[in-house]
Amino acid sequence: MYSFHPRDHVDNIFLKLGKKNPKQLEIIYKKIREIIQNPHRYKNLRKPLNNWKRVHIDKHFVLAFSIEENTNTIILEYYNHHNNIYK
Repeated sequence: MYSFHPRDHVDNIFLKLGKKNPKQLEIIYKKIREIIQNPHRYKNLRKPLNNWKRVHIDKHFVLAFSIEENTNTIILEYYNHHNNIYK
């Protein structure tokens, strides 16, 4: 089982989202619980971000994360709208 750690900017996004849209934040945490169970199930991004994986949340948003195998940690790298995340 893996633990997770969000980057500071992702944590700030989650704090703001908790005030604006707590239902979406609950969807995100549910997806994080799924990721923790089996992070290798999700698709890798293409180069130059090929060490990151991604998962879609609520049709329009993407959560990008990386895995540190030596510490069994999932790092939440980025969360944004699908149109903005790959720029």
